[in-house]
Amino acid sequence: MQERQGTPLGTLQPQPRCLRCGDALEWSEEHSVLLGCSCCSTVDETLENVARGLASRMKKEKSQWASGRVGDIDFVGATKTRGKFVRVRSDTDPVLIYQMLTEEWGLAPPHLVVSLVGGDEPTQMKPWLRDILRKGLVKAAQSTGAWILTNGLRFGITKHLGQAVRDHSLASTSSKVRVVAIGIAPWSMIHNREALTSNFPKADEPAEYKPQDLPHGSVYSLDSHHSHFVLVEEDPNRAGATSEMRVKLLKHISLQRTGYGGAGSFEIPVLCLLVHGEPRILKRMHKGIANSTPWLILAGSGGVADMLVTLMNRGSWDVDSVHELLLDTFPNAHHGTDISNWVKLIQKILDHGHLLTVHDPEQESAELDTVILKALVKACKSQSQEAQDFLDELKLAVAWNRVDIAKSDIFNGDVEWKACDLEEVMMDALINDKPDFVRLFVDNGVNLSEFLTYGRLQELYWSVSEKSLFHNLLLKKYEEKQLLLGAGRAPGPPGHHPHEQGDRKPRFTLYEVAKVLKDFLHDSCKGFYQKIPTEKPAKGRLFHSQKNLAESEERCEHPWRDLFLWAVLQNRQQMANYFWAMGPEAVAAALAGCKILKEMARLESEAESARSMKEAKYEQFAIDVFGECYSNSEDRAYALLVRRTHCWSKSTVLNLATEADAKAFFAHDGVQALLTKIWWGTMKTDTGISKLVASFFCPPLIWTNLIKFSDEELDNRNSREQFAELDSLDTEKALLLTDDDDPLDSSPGGPAAQSCASVWWRFLLRRWRRFWSAAVTVFLGNVIMYFAFLFLFTYVLLLDFRPPPPLGPGPQEIMLYFWVFTLVLEELRQSFFTDEEMSILKKFKLYVEDNWNKCDMVAISLFVVGVSCRMVEETYEAGRTVLAIDFMVFTLRLIHIFAIHKQLGPKIIIVERMMKDVFFFLFFLSVWMIAYGVATQALLHPNDPRIDWVFRRALYRPYLHIFGQIPLEEIDAARMPEMNCTDDSEEIIMGLRPPCPNIYANWLVILLLVIFLLVTNVLLLNLLIAMFSYTFQVVQGNADIFWKFQRYNLIVEYHSRPALAPPFIIISHLSQLLLSLVKQPASKQEQLERELPAGLDQRMITWETVQKENYLAKLERQHWESSEERLKSTSSKVQSLLRIVGGFKDQEKRLVSMEAQVRYCGEVLSWMAECFAQSTLKCGTEAPRAPLCLSSTSKEVKQEEDEARPGHSGYGANKKFPYIDE
Repeated sequence: MQERQGTPLGTLQPQPRCLRCGDALEWSEEHSVLLGCSCCSTVDETLENVARGLASRMKKEKSQWASGRVGDIDFVGATKTRGKFVRVRSDTDPVLIYQMLTEEWGLAPPHLVVSLVGGDEPTQMKPWLRDILRKGLVKAAQSTGAWILTNGLRFGITKHLGQAVRDHSLASTSSKVRVVAIGIAPWSMIHNREALTSNFPKADEPAEYKPQDLPHGSVYSLDSHHSHFVLVEEDPNRAGATSEMRVKLLKHISLQRTGYGGAGSFEIPVLCLLVHGEPRILKRMHKGIANSTPWLILAGSGGVADMLVTLMNRGSWDVDSVHELLLDTFPNAHHGTDISNWVKLIQKILDHGHLLTVHDPEQESAELDTVILKALVKACKSQSQEAQDFLDELKLAVAWNRVDIAKSDIFNGDVEWKACDLEEVMMDALINDKPDFVRLFVDNGVNLSEFLTYGRLQELYWSVSEKSLFHNLLLKKYEEKQLLLGAGRAPGPPGHHPHEQGDRKPRFTLYEVAKVLKDFLHDSCKGFYQKIPTEKPAKGRLFHSQKNLAESEERCEHPWRDLFLWAVLQNRQQMANYFWAMGPEAVAAALAGCKILKEMARLESEAESARSMKEAKYEQFAIDVFGECYSNSEDRAYALLVRRTHCWSKSTVLNLATEADAKAFFAHDGVQALLTKIWWGTMKTDTGISKLVASFFCPPLIWTNLIKFSDEELDNRNSREQFAELDSLDTEKALLLTDDDDPLDSSPGGPAAQSCASVWWRFLLRRWRRFWSAAVTVFLGNVIMYFAFLFLFTYVLLLDFRPPPPLGPGPQEIMLYFWVFTLVLEELRQSFFTDEEMSILKKFKLYVEDNWNKCDMVAISLFVVGVSCRMVEETYEAGRTVLAIDFMVFTLRLIHIFAIHKQLGPKIIIVERMMKDVFFFLFFLSVWMIAYGVATQALLHPNDPRIDWVFRRALYRPYLHIFGQIPLEEIDAARMPEMNCTDDSEEIIMGLRPPCPNIYANWLVILLLVIFLLVTNVLLLNLLIAMFSYTFQVVQGNADIFWKFQRYNLIVEYHSRPALAPPFIIISHLSQLLLSLVKQPASKQEQLERELPAGLDQRMITWETVQKENYLAKLERQHWESSEERLKSTSSKVQSLLRIVGGFKDQEKRLVSMEAQVRYCGEVLSWMAECFAQSTLKCGTEAPRAPLCLSSTSKEVKQEEDEARPGHSGYGANKKFPYIDE
């Protein structure tokens, strides 16, 4: 075949030069590395500069490369695929080839290189071996993004490997992680190679190549399922040139570093997989082992592989047995010199048993990726005990998500890990959602308080998947910020990197994250990821909060909370569960996670993601942990509910539960017990309602024993200095039950300095204040006064509704106006004059969200309209009508008052749900009513033009039919009486005579009536009853939970209300107004929000953490006691027994080796005795030969000798690579 001359790869023999000084770099054959230059640049720097220079050179000569030496292959035939090839000489620089693979062809750097050795023998392929390739090797490589090196020819095991790669590539959905099968083959072994060098019409056209299945011989077709080929032109005078080129390429690849999705990178690990194999592979295998490359031997594949496995299982052998085994395995090998060389090579190979790993698929259930990883770790462990040398294998374990191997082989106590060693892999585990590894790294030294900075947290948010809902929310906030900043103005917060035009993915800052959290948690995340401002920011400036973002190198104040939010926002529930379990304030964190996932489930468009968000158990976690706290200490549990948290912007657990709409949490007995305490105040909770009513109408009864108050002595502890000194279990109880702002509870002179009169007056005033300020008293007063208001409204509307001025209105009506005016003042106070720090617009929005507040607004609006109309004579009756309707609205408002009742409250919820069913029923009913009514009107009275009668007969009469009012004398012609009727439209409109009914199709009217009654009275009414029954059954089980949640809202409402009810509430409003002008008025929210002293607050946090750990321990105990875990435990014990039984084989090997040594010693003693008997050391027989054995002692000695050898380094520090032949 005529070769092209002058092409670059045909004549180019590049000599690397240092880009600093220009000196030539020589290749050391002894050490197989590039030597340094005179400018003292390191080897790594030199290689980097050489690679950079050759890259630019390669780009300049790209046009010449494409002229027959580099191109594409179109495989034609049954499967049409396209591959890429490059034709090189055996002495071509590997830097050029690697850049061709990665830069020109766009291959990502591999995370693993598996070299397939053997399997090219003309033998029948075993079925299970094909399964190993299909399910094991290719699957393991695909999960990592590996390169598999083969000879690339269509025969033997390479052919089946190519088919497995094709199947997995077709089934893969990831474009980033894929298996790359690279064939490195001698040019002389390629069948029909002329098709690759033929003259092309155009330089960019691919070569057409037809693969064929050829018999075993000297040439083979290229395999169409390999994607890349390196075709080597061998020098006829140099045998094995392809092997040398492969070694150089692998060494260059080993100098590169690669990462797996995260910030870390690691050296590319290399493993040789031995399948079958001819004896000539032994030399190649010995060279690889000399370079400390691990080998994985596939037992049962035949050839050299099975022979080595047999010798390793024996443990001891001699030359004759190895000779016999070689002849049995390879009957055609009869040359004695070759066999003796093979025996020596086998001895040298087996002396490095730490680099040999046997995998028997028929006896072991472990997957091939597990075996590969164990082989790499085993090789590394035998060479070094430094943590840095294990880092590459650890990163590979993270990439494969094999935490079991990391626990058993890497974190087994042999290696001392430092926190700095695990930072990169910790980021990888976080980004790639490996919660088991995160737990493992935290258990082995990673301190999150030192690890997590705001810069790293921002990097974690950069890694959010573009397909997730959270990414869309961040992108929306980012675009809003860009619109406000303007197109020509760059954002300037610290740590922000503005995206360039070519970047498709913007880099979000913690500013966008805080905005998204603000939409979910509102005030519970106020100030997240911001510095504490030294001065109040100026109003009207955009993004003043963004300029207050924390510095990137600053450590996160609450790392567990920040990682918990990061995981929850991405719906990584397993990761979030771990961070929740490790973080503080578990109840508050669980409720915050519940709120976020509920909001995200509402926004999520994918049904599967929304379902997983709804199935999250954070509300149940909060209930269970609080239940554990409540069972341990009721008083501390009450303090936990009202304590202002540190991690959630001073929000309380009750506030977070309200935000999350956690009805089940409010239904907990502990929460309800606290609400009962707040409801009754300092009065005994078993006080009868009749006693309250009697005291309400007869106030002197307050100072009798009719009303009992709880713990007067404990209530007297009121100063915050005492709280700071208290260190007992009664502290929380004191905090809950004491009014700190009561000036009557303390006297500067002490009890001894007080007179009897002052003590008496103090007792009277305290009793008076505590009775009227209790929420139950406020509620009772409002109920009584509301009934009085309705009675007054009824009296005015029915008996004293006088004409317009000047005759009216009367005194009672004016009193009614004043009463409604006080109601308006109270509604204004509830909506705008609250304690929360928020804008007026937001306060009004929160006020309108409540349905009962909407009802109040409608009632007040109708009252204003009605009063305005009744003052004018022309609209006097309209005003009466509006006020009558308004009275109905005010009366229906009583339903909200009775929601506190234990029996009526749940029933009100059931009625509310049934009202929705009624609306759906009315939709179906209206369809039948309109259909029947219009049809009967058209059949019976076609000539009646009166619109009112048309609507009456078409809608009103069918509705009455449902309740049995059926006037047959107007429908049935047989029952119609004789009447003076007419068909004249004018007479009908004037009302002179009624219209005559049309009896043409009267039978059809009767038929329609029968069908209408059948559908409505039988079908639809029974459907309504069934809907009511279903709703009752569904709601009845949860009605108690809904009622308890409504009870909380009602208690909070009346706890915050003034003591006096309308119309006397105006006195409270005026007093609050005057106090606000003088000083800050006291808030009644102290019982619902408490700021605990520092020492006591820390005790509460520690106590809650202990209770959470107790709860998690119970969960774990229940988990292990489940039937599934018991079965797993039994299976694990059986596997342990099998491993123990398998260990007997090692004992048997040792016994066999010991027997051989003892037999050898006996033979030596016999020989010595014979020699001594002949009085000479030259006996007639030769001295016995020492047996060959696979002993741990010889291996340890050999290892010590290797370590003592100068220049020796471990596998993890400087990997060597084998000679891989075709």
